[in-house]
Amino acid sequence: MKKRVVLHFPGFEPLDAARHHVRYERAMQKTAELWGLSAEVGALRHDDGQPHFDIETSRTGDPWHTSSRFFVFDHGKIVDDLAARPLVTRLVEGFRSAAAVVIEGGAFGYFRHAWRFGLFFIFPFLLVVLGMAISLALATYPWWLGLGLWQYPIGIALGFFFFLRLFIPWSDRFHTLHLFSDWEMAVAVSRLDNAAVTDWIEASARSARQAFEIEADEYVVTSHSMGSSMAAHTIGLLLEREPDLFDGKRVVFVTLGGATLQCALLRSAKALRARIGAIARAKTVVWLEVQCLTDVISFYKSSVTALTGNTDAPRPRLVFLRIRKMLSAERYRKIKLDFLRVHRQYVLASDQRSNFDFGLMTAGPLAAVSFEQFSGDWALDAALDYPEDAVDGRLR
Repeated sequence: MKKRVVLHFPGFEPLDAARHHVRYERAMQKTAELWGLSAEVGALRHDDGQPHFDIETSRTGDPWHTSSRFFVFDHGKIVDDLAARPLVTRLVEGFRSAAAVVIEGGAFGYFRHAWRFGLFFIFPFLLVVLGMAISLALATYPWWLGLGLWQYPIGIALGFFFFLRLFIPWSDRFHTLHLFSDWEMAVAVSRLDNAAVTDWIEASARSARQAFEIEADEYVVTSHSMGSSMAAHTIGLLLEREPDLFDGKRVVFVTLGGATLQCALLRSAKALRARIGAIARAKTVVWLEVQCLTDVISFYKSSVTALTGNTDAPRPRLVFLRIRKMLSAERYRKIKLDFLRVHRQYVLASDQRSNFDFGLMTAGPLAAVSFEQFSGDWALDAALDYPEDAVDGRLR
């Protein structure tokens, strides 16, 4: 690949395009060192509307040079707005969203098709219920101990102090309130009843349409976690309006983490399921789904097309990686119990060579579809020596 256009849809994180650019630049520097490349990440620009930056990569002694333009379709503003509301609002809306997920059949689908994701869903809500129960017990201790009325104000104050000053700060280590907002977002993306979400999708579709007008050897749409549902809405909307938009183009739709079903399994997500089908059926689009067994925030080995009612559409091609092999033993030991940190590793730098690297997929010389057939770091390294032999998704 000599010239590439990347449209990246990050996950549910409180990061704007500038911070995603810093993260990518830092990761790309490490990728270049790890694989013996020369990589230069340009400054973040907004001159064409959508934030983007350019990456130039090459390898000493090899006759290839790749230029990539990387567009960032972040929804950090939505995340920030959700987090800026009062605590009571966040708790009430979070529990309301959890109820919606249960009523709309999402929770049943999670436990049926990926029981670990089901546990991920209920965890923050059970944790807060436990905190509320302890607070209530502290607030009512005068009653169950048979103490005088003058003790009741002390109990109520103690209950509030525990919940607001001890429990909520402690729960931050488990990203509890962040997950409450995440489930609000999931319901909004499914129902499309939130103006902030629908306006974002429309604006992203316009920007994506412009990005596809740039001449390139391939167009790679990458998405992570919640960003996969946002990407499916955006690209699917474009295909609804212009079914032949990608004719003559090499388009690869890459979902990192396999979490599209978080939203798509809700009954109200009819538009999302239809757009997933439109992407899967597009003859010029190859869909790669990158998954890891130890990532609990994913639907490991599940077929997103079959589970969304698109049984006649081709299944995404699955790419499996092992995060343990991507990181040093010490680093993996530090993060392995932090499920959100493990889930983010798809888009972060690796410590060790493996069969996948986000930087190489989005800025290296290899066609994105070729990552489907790499079984180890040796195969990926060999392909970097002869990228023309991997351009069609196989080593000849």
